[in-house]
Amino acid sequence: MAIVRWDPFRDLMNIQERVNRLLSDAPARWGSEEGYGAWIPPVDIFERGESLVLRAEVPGVKSEDVDVRVENGVLTLQGQRTREEEIEERNAFRLERQFGAFTRSFSLPTTVDAAKIGAKLKDGILEITLPKAEEAKPKKVRIQSE
Repeated sequence: MAIVRWDPFRDLMNIQERVNRLLSDAPARWGSEEGYGAWIPPVDIFERGESLVLRAEVPGVKSEDVDVRVENGVLTLQGQRTREEEIEERNAFRLERQFGAFTRSFSLPTTVDAAKIGAKLKDGILEITLPKAEEAKPKKVRIQSE
């Protein structure tokens, strides 16, 4: 059995993700016109070395169509995926891919150094690196003997 370090923010992020999905999927579930084409890119958040890493699947989205912002301890991803060409529904056999605008927001722990956040987009994966602040990094305490 593996030992897993407890992270108090993990439960909060899970709850926030569920609420975000519930609220953003609601119009599509209720059948309104504005819900058509709405989508939410799936996200993984994990720890790697001295940073937290957020990876979002955004296939078909160009880097200029994505906006990453940090404001008041909240990381927000906004963007839009557009259809390459307009397809008439009457000529289509199946249209399953979703297009349109998306927004995802995540509360950042105070242990993140917001000034050093970096992002890159490669092969449809947006990777955001959230370096830990110096205060949050473990420090070795030297013990003096008498």
